[in-house]
Parts: sequence; structure tokens; C-alpha cells
Amino acid sequence: MRPRIKVISTGKYVPPHIITNAELETLVETSSEWIVSRTGILRRRKAINEDASDMACKAAMAAIDKSGYDKKKIDLIVVATITGDQMTPSTANFVQGKLGLDHEVMSFDVNAACSGFMYALEVASSLLESGKFKAALVIGTERLTKIVDYTDRNTCVLFGDGAGAMIIEPSTAASDETYFYNAARSDQNDTLTVKRYIEMDGRKVYLFAVDIMEKSIRKILAEAELSLDDIDIIIPHQANERIITAVAKAMKLPIDKFMLNLSEYGNTSAASIPISIAEYLDQAKQGAKRILLVGFGGGYTWGSAILKV
Repeated sequence: MRPRIKVISTGKYVPPHIITNAELETLVETSSEWIVSRTGILRRRKAINEDASDMACKAAMAAIDKSGYDKKKIDLIVVATITGDQMTPSTANFVQGKLGLDHEVMSFDVNAACSGFMYALEVASSLLESGKFKAALVIGTERLTKIVDYTDRNTCVLFGDGAGAMIIEPSTAASDETYFYNAARSDQNDTLTVKRYIEMDGRKVYLFAVDIMEKSIRKILAEAELSLDDIDIIIPHQANERIITAVAKAMKLPIDKFMLNLSEYGNTSAASIPISIAEYLDQAKQGAKRILLVGFGGGYTWGSAILKV
């Protein structure tokens, strides 16, 4: 049975400190023109004296304050991140404490790289569907600048920090049925990996991403028995504008069918999709929207989802 969830609120947080393309020109052999032409990125954010849990908490509070939500109702926190504060406790556990939730809460992290938020959202939705929980806080948060090698021009231009959050509750309405497709296959060749720093074979990742994003969009639409005309917006993982443009071209879709904000934030991994959802809803006209999420990440991981917001 597919979970039925009600999206109560969303929120985002990005650090105020900006790393411009011009600043990167002083660190590595690159140019703003080269960066923009190959990625679409103009700037990205860097956390100063903030951990992943701090940004997660601020995104969560933005969602809570926006809706006037009673945070005491939250009894499940799932955080997607690859840059947690420390090995243990989980980043979700730290968020629980920083939000002042001293009642019993199930809190844990999910690591599925840039696909992490979709994985976390499916896990949280399924747990809500079980009837054991009343309200879930699902967060994607990343402090990627701490794992970026600023001598590697192929990767250092791509990544930034930030967090996005969503509060969801179980629903009995048939119209709130939510569809998920998440999958993975093992990457034994370190095509996209983090040991000390992010390492990536850009060409292989590009080819994989364009192929799997189109397949994921088509698969989730077939699963939901919907067409692209039924979707208000496609919110992709904000990895690279050339990837998203290639997917749009392959599917014969106008680029404005896709939410794009990576020019401002770069690739924020698991935070990318929830930040984009929050921005879209802040800008969208009133009324329920049906959104399609799609992304990919290291692992390889990938996935898509359709939900009403």
C-alpha cells in the first residue's frame, strides 16, 4: 500500500557567507565564464562556525514558524546527510536536542548522498503509514565545504552548504497518496566518492545522471498513472545545469518545467531538493501542487517521487 502523507510545511536555511566564482579564480586555475558555461553556478554558500545540525535546526524552525506548528507533535526525525556533525550521536539526535524536544522521538540519519532526502522522505512516510507516529520532520542538511578540496578545480566549484526541511503527517485522503521510486547499484570504481575529499569522474557521472534521471521520471509517472501534464513542477537535484538541460531536451520538455536554483547555491547534496521545494512553495501561487522529485547521487543512488504539497 502506498503511503498517504500530508505536507504541513517546508523551510530552508542557507549560510550568509557566499563563495563567488571570482573568489575561486584566486584559488585554482579557473574562470567564472568556465564555471558558468559548464555548471550554471554563480555562487555557493559556506557555513562558518555552523555544523550540519545547526543548519538543519534553522531549516526546521523556518518550517515550524511558517505554519505555527506545535513542535511537540513531532515524534520522528529523519535527517539525510553525508556531512554529519560527528560519527555518533546522529545529526538527527542533535537536531532533536537543539529543537528542545525532550519527549520520546525516534531520530536517525540516512546516508544516500545526493538522493538522501528522497530516501529519508520514503522511510518517514512509510513509518507514518504504520500508525506508530503522528508527525515527522524530514531534513536534508550538508556542510560540503568541509569535504571539498580547494585545489581540485573540477570539484571545488560545484559544492555548497545548506539545509531544507519538511514536516509531514499521515493522511486518510486518497488524493494524498504518495509515490516513491528509490534504488541503487554499487559503484566499485570510486566514480563519485568521498574518502577525505569529494572525488568525481565528471564525464561518467554526467552520462549516468542524464540517463537515470529521465528513466526515474518516466518510471514514477508510470507507477502513478500520470502524465507530465499532471505535474506542476519537476524539482530535480541541483547538481549541474547542463545535466538538467540535457534531461529536458531528451524528454522534449521546456526547461521552465524544472525548478532551477543552483546558480545561487551550487550542489548542496541531500539539502538540494528540500531547499528547492521550500523556495518553490514560497514563490508558487496559492493552491495544492503536485510535484515530481528526481535525483541521483554517489553509490550509485537514484530516485524519484510524486507528492502533493
